[in-house]
Amino acid sequence: MNNAVNSINDMDYFFHPDGVAVIGATGTRMKGGYYILRNVMGGYGGRIYPVNAKYDEIMGMRCYPDVEAIPENFDLAIFFIPAQFLPETIKKCAKKKVRGIIIESAGFSETGPAGKKLQEESVALARSLGIRLWGPNCMGLLDGHSRNVFSFMYEENWKTLMQPGNVSLIVQSGMLSAGFLMMMLDRGGMGISKVASIGNKCDVHETELLEYFINDENTGVIGCYLESVMDGRKFMNLARNTSKPIVVLKAGRSPQGARAAMSHTASLSGSAKIYEGAFKQAGIVQVYDIYELMDFIRGFSTIESCPERGGAAVITFSGGAGIITADLLSDRGLPLAEVSPGTLAEIKKVFPEWMDPAHPLDLWPAVEKNGLARVYTHSIEALMKDPSVDMIIMESFSSSYRSPDFMEQIGLLKKQYGKPVFLWLVSPGSRETFTTYRAAAEKNGIPEFTEISRIVALINGIKYHYRKKRALKLIP
Repeated sequence: MNNAVNSINDMDYFFHPDGVAVIGATGTRMKGGYYILRNVMGGYGGRIYPVNAKYDEIMGMRCYPDVEAIPENFDLAIFFIPAQFLPETIKKCAKKKVRGIIIESAGFSETGPAGKKLQEESVALARSLGIRLWGPNCMGLLDGHSRNVFSFMYEENWKTLMQPGNVSLIVQSGMLSAGFLMMMLDRGGMGISKVASIGNKCDVHETELLEYFINDENTGVIGCYLESVMDGRKFMNLARNTSKPIVVLKAGRSPQGARAAMSHTASLSGSAKIYEGAFKQAGIVQVYDIYELMDFIRGFSTIESCPERGGAAVITFSGGAGIITADLLSDRGLPLAEVSPGTLAEIKKVFPEWMDPAHPLDLWPAVEKNGLARVYTHSIEALMKDPSVDMIIMESFSSSYRSPDFMEQIGLLKKQYGKPVFLWLVSPGSRETFTTYRAAAEKNGIPEFTEISRIVALINGIKYHYRKKRALKLIP
């Protein structure tokens, strides 16, 4: 590679290029080239060059017969034509001073020996000309802050659903990342910084992107779906030496999964035990399914700090749910907060005279007397002041007869005292009411979960992350 032209750590021309060509753009709906061009036009504010010899114009834009016909130099090409045309495209892009090519087409190493040879020859050619290759067999990338979407993602509603945030993703898959992304956007409760789908990662790989995201001021949490890791030593060192939480779903842990990974992106998965040990040493939080990855990065995205002096406090509308939560915490070796007598005395002020509060706090008798909003905010404020409490599990319910506006006050308390709050929400009423409550909570930095066990698993991951980073003196 010509490092004088492109440093391996300089990924910015992929995310914020000066000029983009869409090679394989088309005006025909239900084809990838149509959606790529539509998405680029929908968010990117720079120069756009559709390339397809069959058209003079697409979507009101001049279309060029080939790369050489484009009148100016530009930074980035998005390749979505048959794989065999990649070498010639690389040569033509070099004449236009292109710095990077995102290859969203399939037909390379994942298909067998011939595809592998084509991929290797293309990488060698690109390196000789100082061009970086992203992919192939991938979804591309998007940026929640700049609104750059360089992808075949075909859902139009990303424009309204995608909100800027602090979560960045590295996904070694194409359609999985598209589906996963739309699932996250539709679910809500989390803003996006960047998403990078790298497919076969013939050149640009997850370790480079991890370094880029660690240095990215808009990224606070990094989630990864990986089938293998290039430059594993550097990846682990980067993870070990950053204070940013890194959550990894490592696929191909079983022999069957490893074989599937080879046919999917031609990845050699490696030993699951070796990865697990390396992740632990590096302070990486490992998860085991897509929904768990989504929940963990969503939970981490709401946390600015986490004291480690005590345990979790539990407030609930159901004594049984409180008992189950205590059991689940114990199963993970997590302490239940030793709530002080003074805190319980303060909470007693909203309870009926005939009942004294005990931890876990069953608040239902108090709610019947004084209402949901007053009891929950008063109890959480008392718990926030207690040094034995380092986070709060709030178990509540949605009701069309009670407003969720009190979530704003709880969000303010969370910020004031720097202690995380997690919500388990039950919906005895309509789905619309539940969605309103959930949105009110997550708007105020309180993530909602459908399972108590997932909250407890997340707490375990949070404590692990902060314990590791404090031991390395990366956080106070």
